[in-house]
Amino acid sequence: MQCQDLIRYLSDYIDHNLSEELTAEAREHLATCRNCHVVLDSTQQTILLYRQRGQRLGLPPQRHQALFGQLANVLAQSARADDCDPDTP
Repeated sequence: MQCQDLIRYLSDYIDHNLSEELTAEAREHLATCRNCHVVLDSTQQTILLYRQRGQRLGLPPQRHQALFGQLANVLAQSARADDCDPDTP
């Protein structure tokens, strides 16, 4: 799994909605990619804080896509600077 793949599947990974195969690939990638691990941890912490406040506000689909697009861009830029190269299979 590459960094962009993990970002694409991040919500499903957190919600345990991935196949066993994709879950295993995601775990393997997270074990070796610090950047993706930070994104996962930050996202999970944000969800936890949100739930603790007891609010149930949803993001509009366009905003959701834009947010994940921005995360993917930042991750891709960071990956080029680190060992995690999202363009390498």
